Amino acid sequence: MRRHFLSPLLCEPEAPWTLVHAPSGQVLVDRLHTAFDSASRREGLLTQNTWPRGAALIIAPCQAVHTVGMRFPIDVVFVDKAGTIVKVRRDVRPWRIAVAVTAFATIELLAGSVNASIGVADRLALRK
Repeated sequence: MRRHFLSPLLCEPEAPWTLVHAPSGQVLVDRLHTAFDSASRREGLLTQNTWPRGAALIIAPCQAVHTVGMRFPIDVVFVDKAGTIVKVRRDVRPWRIAVAVTAFATIELLAGSVNASIGVADRLALRK
C-alpha cells in the first residue's frame, strides 16, 4: 500500500519521473531532484547559482522553506500526502520564508514555472 504520492520515488529514485498537473495532464516538471534526508533538506537549493526551467526539487517531509542566502527567486508548491496542492507561493525572492502547516512536502521550481491555472486543491501526480 502506498503511504504517499512520492512513494514511487523511494522505490525507483533513478527512474525518469515527471510531475504532472493531474486535472490537465500538463507536465509541470520533467527533471525531478529529491531531498528526503536531513542533510539534503537543509541544503535545498542554497548552493545553486541558478536552476533550470523544467526542473524541481521535492523536499519531504517539509512544511516550510526559506530563501535566506539564495541567489534567485523560486515558485513553491506545498502538497499533502495525496499530492493535493494546499498552497502556492509564486516568485519567492531571496531572504523570504514560505509556510504551509498542512503540507507534507514542498516543490521548489524556478520563479515563473507555476502558471496561474495551477492552484490550491489541484492534484499533482508522478509519471514515468
